Amino acid sequence: MSNNQPGNAGPRVVVMGVSGCGKTTIGDLVARELGVPFLDGDSLHPVENVAKMAAGTPLTDEDRWPWLATVGRELAAAGDGGMVLACSALRRSYRDAIREQAPDTIFLHLNGSKEVLKARIESRTGHFMPPALLESQLATLEPLDANEAGVHVDIAAPVNEVVATALANIPHTHV
Repeated sequence: MSNNQPGNAGPRVVVMGVSGCGKTTIGDLVARELGVPFLDGDSLHPVENVAKMAAGTPLTDEDRWPWLATVGRELAAAGDGGMVLACSALRRSYRDAIREQAPDTIFLHLNGSKEVLKARIESRTGHFMPPALLESQLATLEPLDANEAGVHVDIAAPVNEVVATALANIPHTHV
């Protein structure tokens, strides 16, 4: 599917949730279906943040604010083409910071049980987020409020069903 029709703009979607929920996998597949670029927000972290997380140290808000501004700028820079971006966006204030730069952002919250998340984190390799930080992330998580543009999707379903549910609930175009 392509959004290159006159008058249509691709959506700006942030795939959010705690580590291990599938932000990168689901985000990439959703972006492909929408015909928009995908960007993993982790790639926008400064090296200092990555080093902290790799050492098992949770980021502070002071660490996050510049990164969140960068995430918002990347979404805004996508223009009418739209973009899907993976970013934990665990707190309302973090999502608000992103919306300051890209007000029409839709949040796709991938949520699952602690058991499912822990199993996924423990089974992956080559990622800088250690399993020990899951508790910290779950404690920080503020689910989407009713007045936030967004969709909740349970990650217990197979990947193709998660993607289908997301696509069915994300407005594909803005006019």
